[in-house]
Amino acid sequence: MNHSLTLRRSDMRLRDHYPIVVTAQKEESRDFWQRYLGFRTVFDSSWFTLMAHDGASIAFMTPDHPSAPPGSKTFTGRGVCFELEVDDVDKAHAELTGKGASVTYPLSDEPFGQRRFGFADPCGLWIDVVEQIEPEAGYWERYMQ
Repeated sequence: MNHSLTLRRSDMRLRDHYPIVVTAQKEESRDFWQRYLGFRTVFDSSWFTLMAHDGASIAFMTPDHPSAPPGSKTFTGRGVCFELEVDDVDKAHAELTGKGASVTYPLSDEPFGQRRFGFADPCGLWIDVVEQIEPEAGYWERYMQ
């Protein structure tokens, strides 16, 4: 007998969804996302910040607050990427570097069909800014077998 939980589309209605990054750099991360990425603060306290921009949301939480979800650990900057897809990556790159953002992965055309650049925020979260472009001819065929 299979006891796994199966949710149909109508069983659970989401009101919101966002990652919570547990970090001691809550304020620095909040300020960074406001200054460089245009996110606005929806809620802010000494221990939690929720931010949003054009349908995307992210939250930052200090590691010492008792309301931290069970199992959450302080983020170490590894294993997570926050993808920001834009219409014009060259314009986004010019805007961000014009504001002084330190881009550590240069503007690049990738063979799999993205033009992108990247950098990390103060807590180490990797931010990948991408525009979809045509992949190199035949690139995806080897993965579609």
